[in-house]
Amino acid sequence: MQTVTRRPRGRPKAELVVSGEQRAALERWARRPKTAQALASRARIVLRCAAGLSNGAVASELGVHAATVGKWRRRFVADGLDGLLDEPRPGAPRRISDELAARVGVSPATVGRIWQAFGLKPHLLETFKISTDPLFVEKVRDVVGLYLDPPERALVLCVDEKSQIQALDRSRPTLPILPGTPARRPHDYLRHGTTSLFAALDIATGRVTHQLHRRHRAVEFRKFLDLLEQTVPAELEVHLILDNYATHKTPAIRRWLLRHPRFLLHFIPKSSSWLNLVERWFAELTTKKLQRGAHPSVEALEADITAWAEHWNANPRPYIWTKTADEILTNLARYCERISDSGH
Repeated sequence: MQTVTRRPRGRPKAELVVSGEQRAALERWARRPKTAQALASRARIVLRCAAGLSNGAVASELGVHAATVGKWRRRFVADGLDGLLDEPRPGAPRRISDELAARVGVSPATVGRIWQAFGLKPHLLETFKISTDPLFVEKVRDVVGLYLDPPERALVLCVDEKSQIQALDRSRPTLPILPGTPARRPHDYLRHGTTSLFAALDIATGRVTHQLHRRHRAVEFRKFLDLLEQTVPAELEVHLILDNYATHKTPAIRRWLLRHPRFLLHFIPKSSSWLNLVERWFAELTTKKLQRGAHPSVEALEADITAWAEHWNANPRPYIWTKTADEILTNLARYCERISDSGH
């Protein structure tokens, strides 16, 4: 009787050996939270392959295709950790100088792959501002406490003013969008005056109470408070979250508050507009309406803002605050430590 020996089907697996240093790097990459998830997935593939699992078993466990497992197994065997980094896309503009690559002893292509793998974008620059308010911690705890645990039988409103909104009209009509061509509008524009928008965002429902004035003074702010007094049910306390603008602290406003004791003011720290949720609503108004509009008069601008606010209130969407005060303060402390150790 003749014995037939069957050869295993498919391409033979490349032998994969992981050193201690490579394993430490792979485990670090595999724990990456949100950015560079592609790299994290490749690191997990190599680690499971190094544990002796077959390509099919690794694919089933990690929810990827077996061919994907085979690809990154071969890349790691051939090039080690560098093999798991993305190759530059064809035709992409080169931003890595030979000087930088020579300084660290690698090729420009390797520098580019590292930047891409870790989500680094050295060509971008953002600014930041740290509040110098001496009561920063107390104010953060106060405002965030209202967001996360608002008092019963009370209304929490985020209040602010978007001042000096310009009524801008284009000097020529905007050309419509066409296949393969975006809409086009002239660069120059005509100014037709300004208006100021006072708004109060209900954090529970997302509904916005608003009022428009041609000027931005304590007198107009008091009129807006009168509007809130008329619209909020009398049995509710009213907690107002607002910034430190001078019109919010004049003697006239203090007298108004004494006559209306159910209104309680909570000031955010200086230079911390991110803590006031109504700024999110202002941002949507700006990007979705004002930036794309053309207004031949202040009246037209005000009518457009009112129509947009009414449309919003027909189906309001509250902004949900999630971070606790401790999380904010811990992150800020960590950030301050980073910039203090940056050498500048």
